Amino acid sequence: MDKAKKEIATLFENHADYLYNYAISRVNDEYTAEDLVQETFISALKSYGSFEGKSKASTWLIAILKNKIIDLYRKRAREFQKENLDDISSSETYFNSKGGWIKDMRPQPWKVDTNSGTEKEEFYTILQNCLTKLKEIQRMAFVMKHMDDMDTSDICKELDITASNYWVIIHRAKLQLRTCMETNWINA
Repeated sequence: MDKAKKEIATLFENHADYLYNYAISRVNDEYTAEDLVQETFISALKSYGSFEGKSKASTWLIAILKNKIIDLYRKRAREFQKENLDDISSSETYFNSKGGWIKDMRPQPWKVDTNSGTEKEEFYTILQNCLTKLKEIQRMAFVMKHMDDMDTSDICKELDITASNYWVIIHRAKLQLRTCMETNWINA
């Protein structure tokens, strides 16, 4: 076990910052991210004997961390089930009674280049800030879909929601993110 502890300590030195950055981008809370990274290394230590080295250690650690994040999402989704999905901020301010865009609320193309280094970094900083303003279920669904590239059916299963609830949640999240991004970055 001493050898495993030493090797995990080395992995910690080499990968803890990366794992923390990965976690914080998905949970938006530094204490939760720290706990997730700590739990990842505890799990890695416990299961180190079964690590066969068929993948890089960083890949193995990320897989453990992803499972920890999914477990957290499941827990939070169960807590959310006690709330009413209709309580999520409404999108009626964007659409008329027939479901069409209200004239001044129609999204306009952004005139920025998110591929340039400075603007890309600024974009991700503002995006992370805007993600913190979403309801928890919206943020989790958005991150799972657009950052972790999960399938809709898997997201619904993990969050224990229906597909129609998912689409309402993700639609409202995108509308709120767009408004936040335009307010804090595009039109700032």
